[in-house]
Amino acid sequence: MSEYMTIDGIPVEINGEKNVLELIRKVGIELPTFCYHSELSIYGACRMCMVENERGGLEAACSTPPRAGMNIRTNTERLRRYRKTILELLLANHCRDCTTCENNGSCKLQSLARRFHIDGVRFPDGERIKHAKDESSLSITCDASKCILCGDCVRMCNEIQNVGAIDFAHRGSKMLISTAFGVPMAESPCVGCGQCAAVCPTGAIVVKNNIAEVWKALDDPTVKTTVQIAPAVRVAVGKELGIGDGENALGKIIAALRRMGFDEVYDTSTGADLTVLEETEEFLHRIENGEKLPLITSCCPAWINYCEKKHPDLLKNVSTCRSPMQMLASLLREQSKLSSRRMYHVAVMPCTAKKFEAARDEFKNDGMPNVDAVLTTQELIRMIRESGIVFNELEPEAVDMPFGSVSGAGIIFGVTGGVTEAVLRRVVSDKSRTGLLSLARMGQRGSSGVKEFTVPYGDRELKIAVVSGLANAESVLKRVNNGEHFDLIEVMACPGGCVAGGGQPFVPVERRAKRSEGLYTADRVSSIRRSEENPLMFSLYNGILKGRVHELLHVDYCKGGEN
Repeated sequence: MSEYMTIDGIPVEINGEKNVLELIRKVGIELPTFCYHSELSIYGACRMCMVENERGGLEAACSTPPRAGMNIRTNTERLRRYRKTILELLLANHCRDCTTCENNGSCKLQSLARRFHIDGVRFPDGERIKHAKDESSLSITCDASKCILCGDCVRMCNEIQNVGAIDFAHRGSKMLISTAFGVPMAESPCVGCGQCAAVCPTGAIVVKNNIAEVWKALDDPTVKTTVQIAPAVRVAVGKELGIGDGENALGKIIAALRRMGFDEVYDTSTGADLTVLEETEEFLHRIENGEKLPLITSCCPAWINYCEKKHPDLLKNVSTCRSPMQMLASLLREQSKLSSRRMYHVAVMPCTAKKFEAARDEFKNDGMPNVDAVLTTQELIRMIRESGIVFNELEPEAVDMPFGSVSGAGIIFGVTGGVTEAVLRRVVSDKSRTGLLSLARMGQRGSSGVKEFTVPYGDRELKIAVVSGLANAESVLKRVNNGEHFDLIEVMACPGGCVAGGGQPFVPVERRAKRSEGLYTADRVSSIRRSEENPLMFSLYNGILKGRVHELLHVDYCKGGEN
């Protein structure tokens, strides 16, 4: 028998919801919150989601389980006054240089102040302790003076990512979010995933901004500017630039980049196709020789950093393949030797950790990095807006040759399970369209943080795990250390994969599926579905890569270490 509660006079069926807030949103009411994220534990600190029950009492919707017969109101004079007071108190103790804040226009405190018409703050400015910005990290910038102590970043770093780089420090009015002993972020256990910045509602933690240096290169006539675009970027710009979230906007992005002044534009999916070929060869070699299994993927730089810091004993299991970004950058560097102009190469990535990957010594030649600057999707959107480009009116354009051919297998790298599926498309024996459909149902797709399945291979079965979120990775790695066998483990630090990277415009868990489906749709309409069928691969292996495959496409993290 169904159970119901009443929200603002509307009967609502209770169907397994964990808290009243979920039911309120189910009926189309957007109750304000700072500290609530469905994938994080309940903290209940901000008190913005208070509701009034039938007895006149106030309850926090995020931490109150629904009860049959419960009757609440979400929008009374008392509640509006209560929420305005909370906002005023936060603003009284908040750095209010909004117009110059990195998060201006995307700040939740700012948007809620507008929503509740806060046109003045009745309270005197709090005795704010001035904190210097921590800009030591290559991935994020931290400004404690803008923190509202919602705890979202702490719970993300500890619960979802298992990194523990930050936590609450001190008490009372001196409380702040800090690394252990207040060391700079670059000296902490931080792996640069940027998920703390993704959930921060203000400008306290933001993506490191490298826009100025890119503009400088674009304005230099002596420099040849090239850029590559990661697969997940194409499905994440829509929400901010006037088209549907999850819509494939690659053609428009290419057109925008050319208008901004880039000389050549490429698709990182070309590098992903190379990764598939090289990783598959490595995988099959290890299987046939029974050595260093499981093979663990190496595309995600935050995962590599985590492995180096917490599981150095497993580095021998990590694939020696460079990431798709670095593979393509290596080829472009070789090609640039034929040009009279110095090349400045930019990578547009969904990932904040790519910024420190680009700076690693392993990816430098004669002290010069293969990738000069990494822009996140957020930074790309800012540059498009700054340029005055009306994005949704752009005519789509194609990437440049000679690296203009990509496969659908390379495109799906942007979603959790995509690397595994791309590799399996080459490993499995059935190469037909029916085989592709069957492979799509093996178990690697979907948003679950840990997916396990087996795949037939000759007279045996391959055991595979697809993991996203570093806490989930930790749980699987513990099983490996306890002797459980896996043949292949794909690890992506960001929950859901690159579509939800720390450098992407933030979307809640329930809306990530649109971006994933956008990549799968791009794959389905591709004329080439497998990396080995991409004719460009044949040309590369018989041309620029001949005799130099290991030099240009592989790396040994066991000999490297953190930059």
